[in-house]
Amino acid sequence: MDKLTQYRELIKQVLTEYDNLSRQSPDKIAENCLVFDESHDHYLWLTVDWQGSKRLKYTHVHIRIKNEKIFIEEDWTEEGIATELIKLGVSSNDIVLAFQPPDVRKFTEFATA
Repeated sequence: MDKLTQYRELIKQVLTEYDNLSRQSPDKIAENCLVFDESHDHYLWLTVDWQGSKRLKYTHVHIRIKNEKIFIEEDWTEEGIATELIKLGVSSNDIVLAFQPPDVRKFTEFATA
């Protein structure tokens, strides 16, 4: 399996696991959505809901693959998606914490871009 295909599968696996755990909550009323756009390599886990007449949308995780690296654009999970991907064998050199400013990324154990 080539690197791009492997990364796509691992991202979908991790996001699906988070989504499944979230759906097990007995208090869960809002709707979770998984969005896997392989043609543009964007992967999202989000929640949509209504509170009265107000529309609510929460992006829990947004990941994209760019230049054969995994860019974590947004991550509101407790453990961190990067941690989950490393446990599955992804090198920290192939993960970019894109939610961090570029000048801060050099101080992390992950790729800068």
